[in-house]
This record gives sequence, C-alpha cells and structure tokens, in this order.
Amino acid sequence: MTPTTAVTRTPSAKRIVVGVGGGIAAYKSCSLIRSFTESGHQVRVIPTESALEFIGRATFEALSGNPVHTDVFTDVPKVPHVRIGQEADLIVIAPATADLMARAVGGRADDLLTATLLTARCPVMFVPAMHTEMWEHPATVANVATLRERGATVVEPASGRLTGSDTGAGRLPEPEEIFALASLLIERSDALPRDLVGRRVVVSAGGTREPLDPVRFLGNRSSGKQGYAIARLAAQRGADVTLISGITSGVAVPAAVDVVHVQTAEQMREAVDKQALGADAVIMSAAVADFRPTTVATSKIKKGADEPDTIPLTRNDDILAGLVQARRDGVLAAATAIVGFAAETGDANGDVLTHARAKLARKGCDLLVVNPVGDGKAFEVDSNDGWLLTADGREQALDHGSKALMASRVLDALTVLLNRPSK
Repeated sequence: MTPTTAVTRTPSAKRIVVGVGGGIAAYKSCSLIRSFTESGHQVRVIPTESALEFIGRATFEALSGNPVHTDVFTDVPKVPHVRIGQEADLIVIAPATADLMARAVGGRADDLLTATLLTARCPVMFVPAMHTEMWEHPATVANVATLRERGATVVEPASGRLTGSDTGAGRLPEPEEIFALASLLIERSDALPRDLVGRRVVVSAGGTREPLDPVRFLGNRSSGKQGYAIARLAAQRGADVTLISGITSGVAVPAAVDVVHVQTAEQMREAVDKQALGADAVIMSAAVADFRPTTVATSKIKKGADEPDTIPLTRNDDILAGLVQARRDGVLAAATAIVGFAAETGDANGDVLTHARAKLARKGCDLLVVNPVGDGKAFEVDSNDGWLLTADGREQALDHGSKALMASRVLDALTVLLNRPSK
C-alpha cells in the first residue's frame, strides 16, 4: 500500500527529488524532506543503497508520502529511471558524498539516483558532506569544478564537528539552510552563480543594543535575517565572507562564513573598520542605533525618587558615512564597493523614496538598498521588497519575495559594481 500525505499541493508547488547519499549526515535529510512537504511540494526521495544503511526506507516513505526505491528495475512499466528526472522541477542531493559526486561526474547510471541525474533538465543542487581530507582531495576538487561547469550548484559545506572527534570543513549545512538555498533556486534558478570567487566581502547584520543599565538597553526590531541571507549567498557565490553580527533572532550562522559577534554600535563600528581593510566590498545591512545613552548606570535604575525624568542621548558615529570617508582618504582602496541599507517610512516631508534619495546623496555610498518598514514589513519577517538606488542615479524596484531572493538581487548589483572599469 502506497503511503499518502495530508499536504495539499498549491499552484506554486513543485516536484522535488531529494537524493540521499550514504553518509552519517543522511539523518539531516529527514528534516529537509519534512520542510519540502510542509511547504506543499511533492517530494520523491531516492536514496542510494548505502544511505539505507543509515535511514530506513519506511522513514523516507512516511516523510515524503511516496514509495522509495534505489534500483532501476522496480516498477519498470513506468520507466522511473527516466520519468522522475524528466518531470522534476528541482533535485537536491543531501548529503552528496565524495563517491556519489564522482559517479555523477562519470555519467554513471547504475542506480535510480544517478540515472535520474542523467535525465534531469531542471536545477540540480549537490550539498556535500564528508571529512575534510576527502573534501580537499584533488579528485573531489576536480569533480566539484566539473559539476559546476556543467551547470549544477555545489553548495559550500559548513565547518564544524564531523564523525568522531574530527572537526573541519565538510560538515553538511543545517537542513534549514539547505531548504533556504533550494527554495531560492525554485524562485530563481540562476541565483547562485560563482561570480564572487576571489572576492572578500564584509557584511554587517542584525541590530545593536545600547545599554541603559545592567538590565535595560535601547534596541530595535531587526532580526538579522536579511544580512544573514546576503552573507550566506555571497559565500555560496564564491566570496570569502566575514559577517559582523549584532543582535539577531531566529537565524543560524551560515555555512562557509566567518562571524564576528558584537552588541553595541561602537563595537560594530570597530569591527567593520577593522574587517573593511582589504575587502572588495562592504555591505552595511545592520540596523545600527543612531543614539546611545550619554551615561550608563552601574546598577539597575529603580522606580522612586531617584528615577530620571529624561535619558540624555549621544549620537553614535555613522558607520556607513565613515566607510565612504575612509575610501576618500585612501584608508580603503578606491575600488572598494560600499553598499548601504535604508529602512524608511514616509511622513509629511516626503515618501520612502524621497527620504532614500536624500540619504544616498548624504551618505555617498555606491548602492543603497531601500526597504519600506512598518505594518509587518521588513523587520522580523521572512520576506522583503523595496528599491536599489545607485550613486549614478539609477533606480530598480525589487518585487516582493523572500529575503534570499532580495539578497540575490543585491549581490547581482554588487557584482556589477565590482566589475566596473577602474577610474
């Protein structure tokens, strides 16, 4: 009896093939499959025989709601080794072992998964997982390059704990990150080109906290999701990425990204100034506090006769304007691309774009990403929209979509900046 699933496919639902290689990280594929099905997609799981040593067939069938086979001789009249690949909208291989990628490069078709890869004409995403020595071996490096040359997306692995006591590059990214990248490829199949290889990119993200006393602080509603999405995609597009992270909510550290954690605006400025040296681009997506309390109480401010009537504030340094000035002064290279963000609302003096244009002129950055905020927009949500404004007066509307899609558009514009002729 074929398992069924209660998930109803929506008009935007896709046919997703999840290939599972034979590695210990196969357990993470279960969460990935669940994310796809809960989003309304139709999922077909194709494990290798080795993968079934780690996860049972019944688990994959229960999670996907579809039968699971590994060979090309089951259900021959439906020609699954051809049909599955032909009908798929996206194939995600997680984990992609060194052996599985080598077989894919060699054009093998000795099981259902490799045969499916040969017939697929949809986007294919390999998510490697293996020991560091295997990931760095010249054979694997060459195989990854070949897969990318043929149009497949090969995700950069995370670094961290591997099998046993070993640590290093080669860890499978978390299912949430794999799902985010896969979902982006559904939105936009060309979102992950390798166009930032050799570039060093600094990204700031999240909010800042300015302490009032040991308990309270001035803060904002930034979750850090947009900046983290930019850092994640920049790394997957080949950049060497440093993420300077303020206070965040509900986001995980992206794979293949170095992270510097800060809390206050002053700490953010110091970290950005340090990391910007030698960078090809700095993307200031953090929501940095404009003001901080002039004095910080050493003990908790209590109600009563000693409570303050007002809290004096001091203006924080403008990090974005400081970067532009550092470039003018030669501290940063003249070719350094500087990207700012503006969260804006309209008021009696003008609409969002009016204020954004004035901010771009005032800040002097190369590109300004403008997000309208309020009424559930931009902050603490998974979607975004707005405009891209360039220093030479061009404006591009950004349709509403995921923050990953917004990040891909920002990086497209950044690539144009980085490839501009030198003055």
